Amino acid sequence: MPATIAAAKKTYDSFFPGNFFDYYFLDEKFNRQYENDQLFGKAFSIFAGFAVFIACLGLLGLALFATAQRTKEIGVRKVLGASIGNIVVLLSRDFILLVLIAILIASPIAWFIMHQWLMDFAYRINIEWWVFVLAGILAVAIALTTISLQAIRAALANPVRSLRTE
Repeated sequence: MPATIAAAKKTYDSFFPGNFFDYYFLDEKFNRQYENDQLFGKAFSIFAGFAVFIACLGLLGLALFATAQRTKEIGVRKVLGASIGNIVVLLSRDFILLVLIAILIASPIAWFIMHQWLMDFAYRINIEWWVFVLAGILAVAIALTTISLQAIRAALANPVRSLRTE
């Protein structure tokens, strides 16, 4: 590489004597152009992780509250023969429905914002539909995991205790 640069400098000096020979590598220039976007991506990922964590804490709080409010109902259902799966579905259904509604509202807005952002680049790509489906499945899985832990704990509790204390 140094020999090639020296040969290019010699040729340049023969055609343009007295002018300063300035060179750069194109890949380095491209890397400098996209440094801000890469930094933005890292910061966005960190804050998105915080947002998901805080949302999971809020969802866990709502699940704890809903379970506490329905303790007597869960106890009666268990005494009447409800399985653990039935109780988990009972407690999780409303939360999952809310998550699905949120996905339906957020997906078009996210597509529009991402589409506008991607239009600023020289090489444009289209956002595929499967990205939103995957994000929705991931959101439902995270919500189910958060809610199911509390629902299973409530389903495994002794129904006699919950009916006696209510």
